Amino acid sequence: MEQKQEKILYIGTCAGENPEKACMPFVMALAAQAMDVKATIALQGNGVYLALKGYVDTMLPGGGFPPIKKLITDFLELGGELKICMPCIKERNIAETDLIEGSEITAGGALNLAAIEADAVLVY
Repeated sequence: MEQKQEKILYIGTCAGENPEKACMPFVMALAAQAMDVKATIALQGNGVYLALKGYVDTMLPGGGFPPIKKLITDFLELGGELKICMPCIKERNIAETDLIEGSEITAGGALNLAAIEADAVLVY
């Protein structure tokens, strides 16, 4: 019998206004990936700025963590799913074409399904 893949959903709501909190979903997701747990990060509110091309290039590192650009790159390279809230980018006049490669647009229904399927949901 095949064992069920464990899943964790991290929801990030902060960006440059709180670099430490913005880093936390990526730090925790990278730890989950190292444990062979499927990690998904959903960015909502100001958190969507983290997926804006060039935004994290000059963002200060938070909490003694590596630069967030490295955290995001490592997360995506290890197969992490990065979901971006469609209403949140529209509110901030961000076009889908302005988002980093590897990000995926999502909305409430799909995010609710991801939360239902996850073994845990953490919000930062």
